[in-house]
Amino acid sequence: MATYEYEAKDGVGNEFSGTYSDIENVAALRAELNKVGYSLVKASRTGVRKERLKRIRRSDVVAFAYRFAGMYAAGLSVIRCLETLEEQAHNKAFGAVITDVRRSVETGSSLRNAFAKHSNIFSEFFLGMVEAGETGGKLATALEMSAEYLEKQAELRHKVTSAFVYPAVVGAVCLLVVGGLLIFIVPVFSKLYVRLHVSLPAFTQALVSLSAVLKYWWWAILITVGAGVTVLRRLLEKPEVRARWDVLKLNMPVFGRLNRMVVVSHFTRTFAMLISVGVSLVRSLEVASAVAHNHRVSEITESLQQSIKAGNPVAKSMQAHDIFPAVIVQLATSGEEAGVLPEMLNKGADFLDRDIDRAVSALLVKLEPALTLLLGAVIGLVVMGIYMPIFDYMSHLSQ
Repeated sequence: MATYEYEAKDGVGNEFSGTYSDIENVAALRAELNKVGYSLVKASRTGVRKERLKRIRRSDVVAFAYRFAGMYAAGLSVIRCLETLEEQAHNKAFGAVITDVRRSVETGSSLRNAFAKHSNIFSEFFLGMVEAGETGGKLATALEMSAEYLEKQAELRHKVTSAFVYPAVVGAVCLLVVGGLLIFIVPVFSKLYVRLHVSLPAFTQALVSLSAVLKYWWWAILITVGAGVTVLRRLLEKPEVRARWDVLKLNMPVFGRLNRMVVVSHFTRTFAMLISVGVSLVRSLEVASAVAHNHRVSEITESLQQSIKAGNPVAKSMQAHDIFPAVIVQLATSGEEAGVLPEMLNKGADFLDRDIDRAVSALLVKLEPALTLLLGAVIGLVVMGIYMPIFDYMSHLSQ
């Protein structure tokens, strides 16, 4: 499949240009345009630039879903909604994507399949909601719920990311300061000690050696770090390594509980929203597992699907896995008994989000002083290692 830039004419001779992706050749492009009454003038093959797609932000998709839902609920057709959104798009890359979606729908594709061609932009959850809304006649509701979901996920991601910003900043400052001392300060003192014929303690000698490595072999360090990152990524692509890493993330000290809450929140909210628009329990679990991005959760999902297929309630199926907090199981039980399972699971996800917010705040309170002390200790050790020979030399002079 390829992407073509083309010029065409409509039925009254007006010329226009555009792009069409996922088409085999010019003949197929001409046939697709003929279906909607357009005649191809000329076409040239091009490529979809990944760098353009990277500029499409999650907020663009959220705003798109909200506006699409509002216009469709007001009575506009899907094609007209897409045309308007295409014209109003401030992001040219996203506008091109909407154009491609509209053309796919015009040529007979379902809305879900039209969005699926851009799965790097529209998530599996979004596609599932669109499919459910399209088949169940609740497209406006499904789109609005998708936007609300994406917005909440973005807020949750921001909260969790904030827990790692401070440690990252402190770590970067520590590396810069220590690196500066080793590259610029240690060599000066090293030359001084050589002239004075001062014997260096083991720690100071280690600093001098490390300084020489950083100063003259920095390129080898960069190559080694780059190779290490590449090897790590390749290892994580292997299913067995990825599975162990996902389990480790859920059980690691300090951050394990936070990771579990985030994963369960993603899973529960996705599951609740999908079943609320008519997606089957088994299919909803499958999509929720894909959204969670965790191998351990995928294994749990398979067990949940088998249990539900066997006729067990959702709450009882969840209760068999300790990854789900008691509040989620209890709310699922109440929801099934009252016939409001999606609403109760959404409340459970809201509770987890608030718990995550509190956990992040508590974590930051503990991390800030600990990392500040660590930064001071590391820099202090380096400075002490630099000056130790001077203290020793001065003690010998005073005798």
